[in-house]
Order: sequence, then C-alpha cells, then structure tokens
Amino acid sequence: MNISMYQASVPRLINGLTNLSHLLGKAQAHAEAKKIDPVVFTNMRLYPDMLPLSRQVQIACDVSKGFVARLVGVEIPTHEDTEKDLKDLQARIAKTIAFIETFTPAQIDGTEDKDIVVKRGDKETHYKGMQFLLGHCLPNLYFHTTTTYSMLRSGGVEIGKSDYLGKI
Repeated sequence: MNISMYQASVPRLINGLTNLSHLLGKAQAHAEAKKIDPVVFTNMRLYPDMLPLSRQVQIACDVSKGFVARLVGVEIPTHEDTEKDLKDLQARIAKTIAFIETFTPAQIDGTEDKDIVVKRGDKETHYKGMQFLLGHCLPNLYFHTTTTYSMLRSGGVEIGKSDYLGKI
C-alpha cells in the first residue's frame, strides 16, 4: 500500500496544528483558573536566547501554510505577527488550518518530485516536494509544537503526551 503525498501532508499538518491549538486552550484554562495573565504564556521562553512561545506558534503556522502553498503553486497568505495572547494565537492557527483545508488530493498528489525553492534573505534552498515535506515542513512543525509544549509544561500547565498527540 502506498501513501499519497496528500495523505502524508495535509491530514498531518491539520492534526499537528489542531493539537497545538488544544495545548493553547489548556494554557488559557490554566491561566484563568490560577488568575494568571495569559500574556505571560505568549511571552514565555525556555531560555533567554530562545524565541518566545508566540513566535513558536507563528512559525509552526507559517511553515505549514508555506509548504502547501509552495507545493500547489499559490501565493502564501500573509499573517501579520501581531498576536498578543493565546486566543489570538489560536485564531492564527484556525486561519492556517482553514487555508490548508482548501486544497484537494488532486492538487497535491503527484508533487513528490516538484522543485521547491525556499528563499531566506540571499540564501536559496532547493528541495523536491517529498524531501520538503519530510526534511523541512514536518520536522519544523513538530519542533515548534514540542517547544511550545515544553514552555507550557514548564509554566505549570497540566498537559501530557495525549494532549500533544491528540487524535491520531
């Protein structure tokens, strides 16, 4: 049995982002129960030289929407990085999921060998579609989700592995 490019990407991205939103919801509930300003969590860092939680979530969204847009050959939606609290971050995740859900298997299947070029400043990185998914997109989504999970857990939010994994 073969797994299609669509099956390997879109449902996994939606699942990961949904789980990330769930983690933020647990943090919001924790903040409300403990009378903590939820902005404390959005500004949280594991170490001073690391990006804050808000940026971790923004990057997870950007990587996910950017992957699908590049694969299909459409403009990557721009989301301003202005989220101030956990609810704003959840709204960003919801917008990202809504964008990803607009694509069909017919648009994504067969793109395993599509040439993808990612530009960061003066640097270009070249990928094939499947390499971009497995070597860049999914690892980045999981890295930033795991980092968010770790920040929230270290901040006392009662979350566990089942919250991270969600419904597989």
